[in-house]
Amino acid sequence: MAFELPTLPFSTTALAGAGMCQETLELHHGKHHQAYVTALNGFVESKPELQGKSLEEIVLFANGKADIAPVFNNAGQHWNHIVFWKNMSPTGGKIPGKLEAKIAEDFGSVTAFKDAFKAAATTQFGSGWAWLVQGADGKLKAVKTPNGSNPLATGEGKVLLGIDVWEHSYYLDFRNRRPDYVTNWLDKLANYEYAEAQLG
Repeated sequence: MAFELPTLPFSTTALAGAGMCQETLELHHGKHHQAYVTALNGFVESKPELQGKSLEEIVLFANGKADIAPVFNNAGQHWNHIVFWKNMSPTGGKIPGKLEAKIAEDFGSVTAFKDAFKAAATTQFGSGWAWLVQGADGKLKAVKTPNGSNPLATGEGKVLLGIDVWEHSYYLDFRNRRPDYVTNWLDKLANYEYAEAQLG
């Protein structure tokens, strides 16, 4: 069964007031994410060893294999973007109580968490992602991954939040100001209710 582009959980105009314009969403979701899905389906059709595997199984199977790096890149990016769309909300930026308490426990404060997350996102050279994960020890931490990789592949923990820092995510809205994009995302777009629901 072919992989499909997920429907956005909001309209393409819903995030404009919070710093992500309609054109960004239409290009990012309808063009970039669709291209990853299309390419991944092509690989699955041509490679019997991928058929019947879930998306997560393909990411783990292809991870670290140079001969099928394009499979990993497209599967990873499909997985990452599924998370990314769920990670945003027109009413984002508000951290619910249980998650806020956990953040304060593990980072020291909400400010310290945002600083750590911003550092991960802005120091990822070139394309990639920053994540809030819950490690095997139960503690929250901010990590980054290059290109299409993710914490599923690296084993760094369960994803609570993930931000795309590829330039197509923010260039129309923030030009080359990645730090401003990340700050705006944390303060206005991040769906912390989704993140709280992922807590173990």
